Amino acid sequence: MFCVLSTEIGAIMNITKGGLVLFSANSNSSCMELSKRIAERLGVEMGKVQVYQEPNRGEHLISKTGNAPDTDLNVLVPLFLDSKKSFCSCKYDIFLFLAETRVQIQESVRGKDVFIIQTVSKDVNTTIMELLIMVYACKTSCAKSIIGVIPYFPYSKQCKMRKRGSIVSKLLASMMCKAGLTHLITMDLHQKEIQGFFNIPVDNLRASPFLLQYIQEEIPDYRNAVIVAKSPASAKRAQSFAERLRLGIAVIHGEAQDAESDMVDGRHSPPTAKYVAAIHPSLEIPMLIPKEKPPITVVGDVGGRIAIIVDDIIDDVDSFLAAAETLKERGAYKIFVMATHGLLSSDAPRLIEESAIDEVVVTNTIPHEIQKLQCPKIKTVDISMILSEAIRRIHNGESMSYLFRNIGVDD
Repeated sequence: MFCVLSTEIGAIMNITKGGLVLFSANSNSSCMELSKRIAERLGVEMGKVQVYQEPNRGEHLISKTGNAPDTDLNVLVPLFLDSKKSFCSCKYDIFLFLAETRVQIQESVRGKDVFIIQTVSKDVNTTIMELLIMVYACKTSCAKSIIGVIPYFPYSKQCKMRKRGSIVSKLLASMMCKAGLTHLITMDLHQKEIQGFFNIPVDNLRASPFLLQYIQEEIPDYRNAVIVAKSPASAKRAQSFAERLRLGIAVIHGEAQDAESDMVDGRHSPPTAKYVAAIHPSLEIPMLIPKEKPPITVVGDVGGRIAIIVDDIIDDVDSFLAAAETLKERGAYKIFVMATHGLLSSDAPRLIEESAIDEVVVTNTIPHEIQKLQCPKIKTVDISMILSEAIRRIHNGESMSYLFRNIGVDD
């Protein structure tokens, strides 16, 4: 079974060699909570750095009045209005839209191991620019090594070809390496193959031990539970949880096809035709028969049991709500959702509060304090311990294998 770091590890956590600098690349104060927890566990102070958004020339016209002047902004702002976001009524949003990210490192990093912690905020693109600019600033300041600590890797869902789209995760990996990153610490990548996009070492840590511990300690009758995969794609993760907790497993099959199915990958580009000309006009290349989802079914017994749905990301909650309704119909009397990354976008808190789900448990890889105020069903598990231990081991040149004990290829 997975083991959470022992108290012995916690006792030696603050024993680090000199030359370690810990930065937070977030300009958003709400995203700095995880950085402070890690620094406290390591027994070091946060590095001195300023990360802020600097207004462009002419931006004061908007920041004062909140209305676009007679410039090209009259064309740009309505584009945002079409997406039901009234940027004209909010001076701050327009300010951010036009501002540039600026980073000022206020202490020497020459010859030091620099760890940059970046927690993804709602403004993902600004978060990425903050990280890239800070990495490059440390590189040009002669840092010995620059290690990015990114618990949730942004754009990880875009790791496959989508028709005529692009593999954005690969692009982002290349940008980080080019900026000067020498090592990456992350957690539960959406697809483990993303590690191959980097030409630097990547440590993909797991949050499973902390979620397993939560199940054992916070769900009194968890022995009467069953681990549920809301789709066949999540079956391996559910199997991992079930085998470690010695519980049964159930798989929901037949739901509406999601956006990550193979029907939208590059194999359907260019558009399919009924017949495709072969080498000889008389030859015809057979086409695949279109997929058709069967009626929704639950493979496994959930009647009279606690259903624990496990996944890596919970963002758009529609599929989780549909799974919960199905499990309720099949007789489950309590429903928990466990996920590493709680993006909880849009009106997810309200939908969860009104749903059949009893509790949603996520880690603090992404800040969600506002969502927790909107929905008391959302609970948080702290994973700063394993991140701080990874930082300590990398800085001291120790093996990382201790953090990957009992982790198989499919975990």
